[in-house]
Amino acid sequence: MEKKSYYKGKKTIHREPFTLNRSSTLNREPFTLNQGRPEPKCKRGKLAPLMSEEAKATASIHELSYDFGCRITRLFQYLTEDAEYKEYVHSKQLYRSGTSIGANVRESKHAQSEADFLSKMSIAYKEADESEYWLNLLHDNGYLNDKQFDSLKIDIDRILKILASIVKTMKEKIEAGKKK
Repeated sequence: MEKKSYYKGKKTIHREPFTLNRSSTLNREPFTLNQGRPEPKCKRGKLAPLMSEEAKATASIHELSYDFGCRITRLFQYLTEDAEYKEYVHSKQLYRSGTSIGANVRESKHAQSEADFLSKMSIAYKEADESEYWLNLLHDNGYLNDKQFDSLKIDIDRILKILASIVKTMKEKIEAGKKK
């Protein structure tokens, strides 16, 4: 049998034909993830240390949201790779909303106006609220034990309070500016 070619966009793709033998198996080499390259020695690099409770008491929202994002990333890795019962759907949602908090807080540092700043912080607040929902769901369905949940719940409650205060203060400041 000859190679078949077809066009995909601007590239020409050449494929080896495959045939089925009598036992209905493919006459191809098995697919390997690394395609002949050596296996990586380590899954991940060195992990940055997380903040202590004492440091969190005086930390800024930027520091708290970054630390929470690190914790959520590690929780996602635990739930999808290391845990006895692997959980992908809810943990992915938590990963997205939990890391989005810090991204929006970070983006607010370079806001073009007070309204833009308020918008970014409001989005961060909504993402924090969504993260709390996913944490509750994972806990109530047995993927997080009480100790894991309580630790993360304290952090997300602290972040929600600070973001609520920032949003409220900024709304008042913008309203006061409109009345002048």
